[in-house]
This record gives sequence, structure tokens and C-alpha cells, in this order.
Amino acid sequence: MKPRVRLLALLALAVIVVDLATKILVVATLSESTPPDQQPRILGGLVYFSLIRNAGAAFSIATGATWILAIVASAVVIFIIRIAPRLRSGPWAAALGLIVGGAIGNLIDRFFRSPGFLRGHVVDFVSVFGPNAEYFPVFNAADSAITIGGVLLVLTALRGIDYDGSKVKDKKKETENSDPV
Repeated sequence: MKPRVRLLALLALAVIVVDLATKILVVATLSESTPPDQQPRILGGLVYFSLIRNAGAAFSIATGATWILAIVASAVVIFIIRIAPRLRSGPWAAALGLIVGGAIGNLIDRFFRSPGFLRGHVVDFVSVFGPNAEYFPVFNAADSAITIGGVLLVLTALRGIDYDGSKVKDKKKETENSDPV
């Protein structure tokens, strides 16, 4: 296995394991009916642990289209796996590993949690600034990985690094210097 593909796979696996472990722990220890004053909190109340089952995408949008979200996430995972052998950039491999790991983590919920296959609700539990997503949407480890991977991908693209490890500027020069005849 190529080093960049190995990096992508290891990061994805780490995200999946952390996501599953935290969701199992949260479901076993918290209830959706836990009063806000009894929800665990850390950092002086900056972060609360509130169990919320999310039928939608980020910010609970598209709650009626859970099956579509599952299909789109599956397509993203398949696309990333298909381009993985062509990766030559460490930052791209890291970003895509975080994204695919987070997508698979949430897909596991979509496939195996109630109310059923392709309609399962994602377990979210991290609520910042207040309990029960009072001030900011609640999220989980998979969502965090997807967000960090997305930011890393944007920063890598802004630096002009392509997935094959080349600089976008170098490709432009190469195209401009080639003889069109």
C-alpha cells in the first residue's frame, strides 16, 4: 500500500473507531430526557454532553431526506476510495482520510440505528456554550473530523497543492510552455 493511501486509511479508521466508541458511551450513559442541569459539562460549561438523535444533515437541515443524505455520503466515500491510489500529497491524504472516516462514522448510524436502514438518526452529543444545542448545533466526532478535513482541504487548495502533489502554478506553466502546434 502506498504511503499516502496508508495515511488516508489509518486516519479514516481512527476516526471511525473514536466516533463509534464515543457514540456507544454516550448512548449507554445519557438520555435524551436528561435535564440540562444534569448533563455532563466540561471547561466550566463551555462544552455540554447532550444526547440528540439527528435525522438531518449538519444544522439539522433536510430532516425529511435522510435516505438521500445516506446515498450522497456513500457516493462521497466511494469517490474518495476510487481516487485514493492516485494521491501523492500528504495533506490531501490526511484531509480525505478525515472526511471519509467521518462520513463512514455517520453512515453507520444511517444504516444501523432506528428508525431503520438508510433512515437511521445520527447520534450527536457535543453541545457548545449551552446544553441541547441552545447556542450552536450539536455535533459528534465524525462531524468534527469532516469539518477539520474540509478546512484542511481548503487550506491545501489555497496553497496551490493538487491531490497528485504537484503545485497548481507548475501545471499552469507547463500548459503555457507547451507548443500548441
